[in-house]
Amino acid sequence: MEKKDAYHEKIDAELEIIQAQFNEFKAQAHKLDGDARSRHARHVAEIEQHVADAKAKLLELNQAHEDVWEQIVAGIENTRKVLQSTLEDAVTSFKD
Repeated sequence: MEKKDAYHEKIDAELEIIQAQFNEFKAQAHKLDGDARSRHARHVAEIEQHVADAKAKLLELNQAHEDVWEQIVAGIENTRKVLQSTLEDAVTSFKD
C-alpha cells in the first residue's frame, strides 16, 4: 500500500506542475487575435482532453486493488508523458 500511495503522491505532484503550466498557457489567450487565438483554443481543447485522461487514470489507480495497481502504472506514465509533450509543443508554438 505504501508504494501505491507514494506513486500516487508523485503523480499528483507532477500533474499539479503541469496544471500550473497549462494555466499559464491558457492565460496567454488574451494576447492573441485571429488565427493565433483559434490555434491556441485548439491546443487548449486538446490539452484539456489529456488532463481528463490523466485524471481518469488516477481514479483507476485509486480504485485498483493492491495486487494489480502496478499494472496500471504504464498507462498512467504514458498518459502523463503525452500530456507533458503536448503542453510543451503548444507552449513552444506560441513563443515570441
